[in-house]
Amino acid sequence: MLDIKFIRENPELINKTALNKGMKFEVNELLDLDKKRRDLSSEVDGLRHELKEGNKIIKTLSKEEKGDHIAKMKTLSTKSKELDLELREVQEQFDAMMLQVPSPVTEDVPVGKDDRDNVFLREWGEVPEFDFEPLSHVALGDKLGILDIERGVKLSGTRFYYLKNEGTLLEMAVLRYALDFLRQRDFTVMTVPVLVREHAMMGTGYFPGGEEQAYKMALDDLYLVGTSEVSLASYHYDEILSKQDFPIQLAAWSNCFRREAGTYGKDTHGLYRIHQFQKVEQVYILENDIQKSQQAHELLLKNATDFLESLEIPHQIVAVCTGDMGQGQVKKYDVNSWMPSRNDYCETHSCSMFYDFQARRLKMRYKEENGENVYCHTLNNTLIASPRIMIPLLELNQRADGSVKIPEVLVPYMGGITEIQPKS
Repeated sequence: MLDIKFIRENPELINKTALNKGMKFEVNELLDLDKKRRDLSSEVDGLRHELKEGNKIIKTLSKEEKGDHIAKMKTLSTKSKELDLELREVQEQFDAMMLQVPSPVTEDVPVGKDDRDNVFLREWGEVPEFDFEPLSHVALGDKLGILDIERGVKLSGTRFYYLKNEGTLLEMAVLRYALDFLRQRDFTVMTVPVLVREHAMMGTGYFPGGEEQAYKMALDDLYLVGTSEVSLASYHYDEILSKQDFPIQLAAWSNCFRREAGTYGKDTHGLYRIHQFQKVEQVYILENDIQKSQQAHELLLKNATDFLESLEIPHQIVAVCTGDMGQGQVKKYDVNSWMPSRNDYCETHSCSMFYDFQARRLKMRYKEENGENVYCHTLNNTLIASPRIMIPLLELNQRADGSVKIPEVLVPYMGGITEIQPKS
C-alpha cells in the first residue's frame, strides 16, 4: 500500500506503473473516491460540530424557542447519520482500491511483458557435459527408491508425491544446512505458523488478487501460507519497533502450500510445480532508507547465490522485468538453477524489495528521534525450496552407474552418507 499523498502528487506515475506491470488500475477512480471521502468527512464533521454546539444552548432557550431548535437538531441528526453511512460506504470502497495500487519500480528495472523479457545479469558455474545418457530426477528417484509420484497422486491427486529413504534424508539435510547457513550470517531462525488470518495475507500483499492460489480453511477462517514470508513479515504486525534493533533478519523453515490455479498442463512432470513443498525463507526488516534497502537486496541475493555455490549448482541471475513483478515489488531478482532434464536454467529463488509497501499494510513502524512514527522497509528472498532444489541436486550429481553423489557440505547432515546407490 502507498501513501495517498504520494498518489495524489504522482497520478501519471501510478498509471504508468500499472500499465508496465500489466495491471488493470485507473488512478482517477481512486482520486475521485478520495475527494468524495474527504468532502463527506468534512461535511460530517461540520454537522457534528453544529449538533454539539446546538445541544449546549438548549437550556438557555425559552419554551417557544426550544421547539423549533429541537426540530432543527433532529433534522441535522438525521442528515448526519445519512452522511455518516455514505461516508462509511465510500471509505470501504476507497480502502479496497488502495489495496490495489501498484508500487512504482526503481529506475533500473527493465520494462517488459513477462519472464521472456527478464534481463540476464550474470551466471556462475559450468553446465556439465555427461559422457552417458543422463536420467531425469523422476527416473533417478524411481531407480534409487527415493521418490514415488504415482502413489502421491493416488493419495492426493496431481502434483503430490512421496519422498522416502535417502530422498527424505537429502531433503532434510539441505533444509537443515540452510538454517545453519543463515544462523552463521546472524539471522534469527524460527518455526512459524503456516495457518494465518486474512490480515497476514493482506499485509504481505498476497491478497487481494492471489486468493485463488491459497488454500482456505473455511471453518476456521484461516489460510495455509504459500511461503513463510507471510508469517515472518507479519511477526511484528501492528507494532512500533526500535530503530536500534535494525536490521531485523528473520529466517524460517516451513511447509508451504499453493493451489497453482491457472497452471493446468504446465510443468506437470516431476517435482518442479507442486502443491506442497518446504522452504527456508529470508525476511529483512530495516528503517525507511532507500540506499540501505538496496544494499539489503544485494545481501539477500548473495546469501542465495553463495548457498548455491556451496552446493556446486550452476545458476544465473536475472533482473525481473515489470510485467513479471508483483503489485508491491519495486525491484526483483530471480535466481535460476541449471536443470539437465529441462535443458535450461529454471527459477529456484526470487529476491524482492518492497520499500514500505508491506509495512504500511502490516502497520509496522518505528519511532524516529524527532518522535515521528515511520513505516519500515521489508525485503525477502528464498534460500532454498524443496523438492524443487532436488531436481538439480539429483540430476547434476548423477553418475554413469546410476548412483548419485551427495554434495560435500551435505554429507554431515546425511549422517555420513556420501552417495545414494540404485535399488533397482
